Amino acid sequence: MNLFDMLTLFGGLAMFLYGMRLMGDGLKESSSGTLKRAMESVTNNPFKAFLLGAAVTAIIQSSTATIVITSGLVGAGIITLKQSLGIVIGANVGTTITGQIIRLLDLDSGAAGWLQIFKPSSLAPIALIAGIILIMGFKFKNSKTIGNILIGFGILFSGLLNMTGAVDALADTGIFDRLFSQLGSNPFLGYITGAAVAFILQSSSATIGILQAFSASGQLAFNAIYAVIVGIYLGDCVTTALVCSIGAKPEAKRVGVVNILFNLSETILVLVVVTVFHKLGVLDGLWYSTVNPGKIANTNTIFNLGCAICLFPLLGTYEVIARNIIKDEPISENKYKDKIEALNPVFFSTPALALRSCYDLLLTMLYVAVQNIETSFSLLKEFDASAFAQLKEEEDNLDLLTDHLSNYLASLSANLKADYHIQILNEYYKIVTEFERLGDYAMNIAETAQDLNNRNVSFSSTALHELDVLHDLINRILNLTEQAFKRRDFKAARDIEPLEEVVDDIVDTLKTNHLGRLSRGECSVYSGSGFMDTLGNIERISDTCSNVGLATLARVKPDMAGEGHDYIGFLHSGKDETFNTQYKQAHEEYFNRLNHFIKEETDHE
Repeated sequence: MNLFDMLTLFGGLAMFLYGMRLMGDGLKESSSGTLKRAMESVTNNPFKAFLLGAAVTAIIQSSTATIVITSGLVGAGIITLKQSLGIVIGANVGTTITGQIIRLLDLDSGAAGWLQIFKPSSLAPIALIAGIILIMGFKFKNSKTIGNILIGFGILFSGLLNMTGAVDALADTGIFDRLFSQLGSNPFLGYITGAAVAFILQSSSATIGILQAFSASGQLAFNAIYAVIVGIYLGDCVTTALVCSIGAKPEAKRVGVVNILFNLSETILVLVVVTVFHKLGVLDGLWYSTVNPGKIANTNTIFNLGCAICLFPLLGTYEVIARNIIKDEPISENKYKDKIEALNPVFFSTPALALRSCYDLLLTMLYVAVQNIETSFSLLKEFDASAFAQLKEEEDNLDLLTDHLSNYLASLSANLKADYHIQILNEYYKIVTEFERLGDYAMNIAETAQDLNNRNVSFSSTALHELDVLHDLINRILNLTEQAFKRRDFKAARDIEPLEEVVDDIVDTLKTNHLGRLSRGECSVYSGSGFMDTLGNIERISDTCSNVGLATLARVKPDMAGEGHDYIGFLHSGKDETFNTQYKQAHEEYFNRLNHFIKEETDHE
């Protein structure tokens, strides 16, 4: 074997690994939404969880990805550790599907004509051609993603063919005879070899695929490779456990520990059973027989499926051991700790799950900001030091949540490829700042209330009534803002703008009224300054809600993303009848309330 044969071998290996990565990434990206719904639907039935784990792994071609995602869901509190156990075992069975696909190498030239299309030498160019046509010739929603999956599939089989061709040259050198005769007489060495290669490649499927490619030489026997296959399980699960542990909470780390415990049990069970069967002569016909890709795939599937059936009753024991190994951390005082920990980097490979965690935290931020606004208005009427302290604490929490979410979104952005995921991210980028500002404005109003209390002054009954009218209108806008963001409600988002214009009109009117009261000596300078500051913050709250509405509209209709100001200008130009009608009705409603009170005050005098 010369240098060029070695280059062909390792070049084929590189193509195989890259093709597997490209295909797996495409499958995870295209199925992320479905994957999220499926994973969240897990019940307390371990068998259903097992089937789900096997199915998801078969789809995305990676047991590591399935288990890491499961770990993230456990950490986020979406499913429990107990619910995850069946998924972990199912993932180990589902990963054998890749080997069954690669066994298509077994198809020989004597097979029926229609079967020839399933040979790697046929599938590779077909997948590559179809993939490039989809990428370059079509522009529908998932054309690029599907094209990448097919390209990855084609590259995988092209690399497999290159490795097989290079291995044929190795077969004549005697290297295989010496190497695998040693493995055949020393199962421990084979076990360590399989574990080391799987750990380095971080993929059991890829390692099994390489072993299948080497089997094409016709010089691998069952006694030389069974221990290698078992070792692969351990090497792959150690990598998975390490990934699950990075920045994770204890409950999520336990998922990785359970995976290691299962795979250790699996390796012991297989090695013991195979050794006993060999000593009893049950495997005499298989022991020295030559294996091919099909036999390796079947051996891998039988080992995994058989162990899953035998070890399934031990799920509860694995959970107990994992809890004893990974102890609980001291409970954090921050009430939003779980929301923050749900922003887990393990979700980067499944954007739908990552974005769902962002959505949940944003919704929490909105609820906190709205509650703070409500508290701030109440403080203007009657100051309460404990309520102010609680509002201040929640404002600090809002700042903390904003920092964590902003950093997470920045890291997540590099992992998004699909346009609709990028659109969601863009909306969240805008909204996280707006929700923080809502909290800031609530804090400003509360500080005005505190200052008035410290100076022992208060607003007049007229000013308080005017603020009541404005408060009701702000609550209406905040309700629409919640509907717009929470449900991606296009109508609610549109309905914000006419009300925001009414707020501007009322604020202008109240400023004029207030200047009149000052000139008549009905208000003090201190209360007057506080009233003006409060009006300014209320106006900014409505402006911020308008921005959230625009972000929602841009999400629903992406063509509006860069036309927000043009859209507002169009509405204010008077050319939109719906806007005009809503604005007129709201203007009359709230100004009638203001004028009615002024009339009552005048009549009373």
